Amino acid sequence: MNDCLFCKIIAGDIPSKKVYEDELCFAFYDISPMAPMHFLVVPKLHLASCAEITADNAAVVGHIFAVIAKLAKELDFADGYRVVTNCGELAGQTVKHLHFHVLSGKQLGSFD
Repeated sequence: MNDCLFCKIIAGDIPSKKVYEDELCFAFYDISPMAPMHFLVVPKLHLASCAEITADNAAVVGHIFAVIAKLAKELDFADGYRVVTNCGELAGQTVKHLHFHVLSGKQLGSFD
């Protein structure tokens, strides 16, 4: 997508502080972190949100979660972290490209 912020970051057209990259996904630090450790992991395949996940493309989500677990160990926060995705405007999604926020480094509040 030509006008997608995250597609432009993946392509290198917009600078980011990269955490990880492979053939399926790209991870970079959030520019407005909500925790001491806060980065996003996005599929390189443009999917507008989790509503576009199908049986044909679901493997990329599994791969992303495996990458998150690997990064949690490598970056030394495997003892506790949160993975969040918003699906649609009512849920707070502002960039129409599937992405997962990974947060750690402090006690995170509960949703009780």
